[in-house]
Amino acid sequence: MCLRRLLPILFLMGPLACATGPGHLASTESVAAVRRAPGALRVMTFNIQSGAHGLERVARVIRAAVPDVVALQEVDVGSTRARGLDQTEELSRLTGLQHRAHFRTTDLYGGAYGIAVLSRFPLEALAQYPLPGPRGAEPRTVAHAVVGVDGREVSVYLTHLIRRPFNSDTRVRQSAYVAGLMARDSRPKVLMGDLNDGPDSRSTRLLRRALHDVAAATGGTYPLPLFLPTLRIDYVLACDAFTSVASRVLRVDVSDHYPVVADLRLKAEAEPVVAERAATGTAP
Repeated sequence: MCLRRLLPILFLMGPLACATGPGHLASTESVAAVRRAPGALRVMTFNIQSGAHGLERVARVIRAAVPDVVALQEVDVGSTRARGLDQTEELSRLTGLQHRAHFRTTDLYGGAYGIAVLSRFPLEALAQYPLPGPRGAEPRTVAHAVVGVDGREVSVYLTHLIRRPFNSDTRVRQSAYVAGLMARDSRPKVLMGDLNDGPDSRSTRLLRRALHDVAAATGGTYPLPLFLPTLRIDYVLACDAFTSVASRVLRVDVSDHYPVVADLRLKAEAEPVVAERAATGTAP
């Protein structure tokens, strides 16, 4: 085929190759060795479906995204479904994110099931709080970790709210609990997780009163079969101490959810004198 005929084909193939997503998986950069600009933080939330499509594939997606902190949902430790593996520990090993914690919510398949966090920063002040829910429903939790970013303490919250459909009233109560917990924390804050509700739902709007939706323009995260639309139920929400730089959904076939990656930047801390004047209303 002559070059003149090849050029239009190559022109069309280029955008398609970028749009389908494998380019996001090609990076071999070491997560542990990454260097960010001052105040920069890359976070990721990923419901991994207990590694049903292979834990190595999950790890490959995480490595390629090169995040600093990852919130994981549906994570098994020691279950028969996970072939006895501690999935948090294994993903830590496979990704190079050496700091990790698993937060059990219930026992399934002979092991612990819940949410987890991976981080290249040491995890401090770990805590876990049960969320309100109806009797007999699967327990849900919100977890909290503190990490140091350029000498400043940052709070990372992660959760997985009660499943849909239905249960909207319970998700509102769970969101209200999370919002109240975060309101008592004076640090810069990020909330990540599978909220199991749309961006205009009552539960999500409640959280957005004090947090901004970092990945609002990135599209759906939970693909439905056939002609049905993709739902957006996985979120990164951040307080006003952060500026949103960029975000994207990785449309990769390694779970029933797509992961969300967001780049944030910590705003400069206010000068003590300026903060004092702002509090008292005194002119400079």
